[in-house]
Amino acid sequence: MKKRVCVCMLFLVNVHVFAQSKTPADYINPFIGASTSAAKAGIYHGLGKTFPGAATPFGMVQLSPNTITGGDSGSGYSYENEFIEGFAFTQMSGIGWYGDLGNFLVTPTTGALQVTAGRNAGFGKGYRSRYSKNDEVAKAGYYAATLTDYKIRAEVTAAPHSGMLRFTFPENGQSRIQIDLARRVGGTSTEQYVKVIDANTIQGWMKCTPDGGGWGNGSGHPDYTVYFYAKFSKPLKKFGVWSANIPDDVSRKRESVTSAKYDSIIAKSEILNACKEKQGKHLGFYTEFATADKEVVLMKAGISYTSMEGAQNNLNQEIPVWDFDKVHAQARALWNGQLSKMAVTGGTEDQKTVFYTAMYHALLDPRSITDLNGQYPGGDGKIHHNETFTKRSVFSGWDVFRSEFPLQAIINPNVVSDMINSLVELADQSGKGYLERWEFLNAYSGCMVGNPAVPIITDAYNKGIRNFDLQKAYLYSKNSCEKFGNTDKPHDMDISRTLEQGFDEWCMAQLADSLHHPEDIAMYIKRSQTYHVIFDPEKGWFRPKNADGSWKPWPAQGRMKQDYGTIESNPYQQGWFVPHDVDGMANLMGGREKTIADLTDFFEKTPKNFMWNDYYNQANEPVHHVPFLFNRLGVPWLTQKWARTVCEDAYQNTVEGLVGNDDVGQMSAWYVLAASGIHQVCPGSTRYEIFSPVFSSITIQPALGKTFTIIAKNNSAENKYIQSAKLNGRVYNHCYISHQDILNGGTLEFVMGPQPNKSWGLE
Repeated sequence: MKKRVCVCMLFLVNVHVFAQSKTPADYINPFIGASTSAAKAGIYHGLGKTFPGAATPFGMVQLSPNTITGGDSGSGYSYENEFIEGFAFTQMSGIGWYGDLGNFLVTPTTGALQVTAGRNAGFGKGYRSRYSKNDEVAKAGYYAATLTDYKIRAEVTAAPHSGMLRFTFPENGQSRIQIDLARRVGGTSTEQYVKVIDANTIQGWMKCTPDGGGWGNGSGHPDYTVYFYAKFSKPLKKFGVWSANIPDDVSRKRESVTSAKYDSIIAKSEILNACKEKQGKHLGFYTEFATADKEVVLMKAGISYTSMEGAQNNLNQEIPVWDFDKVHAQARALWNGQLSKMAVTGGTEDQKTVFYTAMYHALLDPRSITDLNGQYPGGDGKIHHNETFTKRSVFSGWDVFRSEFPLQAIINPNVVSDMINSLVELADQSGKGYLERWEFLNAYSGCMVGNPAVPIITDAYNKGIRNFDLQKAYLYSKNSCEKFGNTDKPHDMDISRTLEQGFDEWCMAQLADSLHHPEDIAMYIKRSQTYHVIFDPEKGWFRPKNADGSWKPWPAQGRMKQDYGTIESNPYQQGWFVPHDVDGMANLMGGREKTIADLTDFFEKTPKNFMWNDYYNQANEPVHHVPFLFNRLGVPWLTQKWARTVCEDAYQNTVEGLVGNDDVGQMSAWYVLAASGIHQVCPGSTRYEIFSPVFSSITIQPALGKTFTIIAKNNSAENKYIQSAKLNGRVYNHCYISHQDILNGGTLEFVMGPQPNKSWGLE
């Protein structure tokens, strides 16, 4: 009996040790949101559009399986697809507009060489392969799948500027690693170059221009070159290049590249055995070899946006030896370093997985495009070097000013200042003289509306993040507001632009005040009130106007009409966006009580699953501040109710666990903050609304090194209402805290209960 007790106790100790040894990175599930399916989303925007491959925090490399080329599949992967085309070294996360990147596509194969992917019948089976869902694995810094058509196990891992692939082959006399140098999400690279350097090494580049589709199918003005330097563990003995002659009159855009006509051209590619150097319009490289059963062949590559030498240096510094597991372990360590900045206890295992995966997705961008030697591509087409900041890219401004950058302002203020420096320098180098709202590898894409860099700069300045050229930032912010703003010049006044620009102009006024530009303060404060001009008292809501000041015709659906003067929303959704003047907005809407009733109705009519809908549409950004308006309207218990409800019902530990595009981390950052019980209504101010957290405790480590802990006693799914609060041991009756409160460190303690305490949080 004693033996059994001892054995039992030993087992319990081991279980306890195992449970305690679980790190934040162990909770990452990269499959959350990894679907582009419009059918499952019920809307053409699709679901999360994340990728499941290997990456590091803010890294240049995202080494991920690509299952689809074409359509509106910006991540290159969708869970329900049957085939893997290969493993690309670059990806975008959570975006629409056809996507881009997906460069340097590596595929292990066996048998006869195939030069098309295989999407169109009649041109061979293609190099893509079916893959097994039974043993597909995605973890922090690691992805693996079995390519069943070839019986090859493929594993990938990543460092910040480089990546490694490990292929376990079957016995075959004609095994191969092939690289489609033309492949690109949403289109094709328009010119490529490859050169064999020695018995194990190749280098080259892929040039991607608007003519080849990509971002916005070319409308986003993408123009970049990816350089590579790659090494193979098995010597190059039987190798070569395939080259397709693309006629000048054949379109290279997305819809053409995925067509049968285009594949018919690629299928006629010339196979150049033993070719050591080639430049062309559509190239691929292959190396063939015999393999024994379960023989492992490795490949590693560095990339750069500046030069082949930069790619070589990136690889040599980060992955000097053939140690796949070490690279994976280093990637995990990088993730644990970032994720440990917010530690949670309590909640379910699924909720922790959702939280840390959301944090993971929020830490992918804005990525570094700076090589390890400090060089990066500038907005003038030249190579630059700057030791004062890291050049960053993929700035989805319209999305990320709401939650993503307020989150980074707490845990990674250097990332915020880096991005501001990058945008300011881009405005300088490009000669544009204003701040781009959706920057992609130095491209001014013009995507979406407003001037989102302005609130990010104002928010940073007011939170003490000032490591950038303040005067240039101010100048280009002002230029942005004058180029896209609520000026006196007659213009169509739609709802989205007028409200977004009005908020930006309020931020501009705050910045003018801080930097002592009194001549601008009054002008921008006045323009921030332009929202009054498009409010129709007769209809009781916002309504677009023509340039002559007349109202645009009121639709039969009224404020529920999608795209009626709005972007990716309806007037009911967009109309709540006056974050800088909630009291003024409520007065227009008929007073506080009427506004609260309307806002409550807005939530109560929302579908329980929070999929794309005409009410509170968590699937898209215009409403992301709305649950927290109840705090501003004097009914904080309703923020507690609805913020918790959205966290519980709109975010799941499943592939469909993001109800809309993750939008470069914005959807995920919203959850990280909301699940922690803090979120801003108005970036640009230093006020955070506080409300019901999902977890029993959240310990935040701001960059200043102090610790801020949020504790929710008696917290549960039922006990979602705050009964009382203390800040650093003192009774606290405010429903907000300041950014400085967080930086100073301390403890915010809630006592939770099943019924609202309607007297708390009213001071």
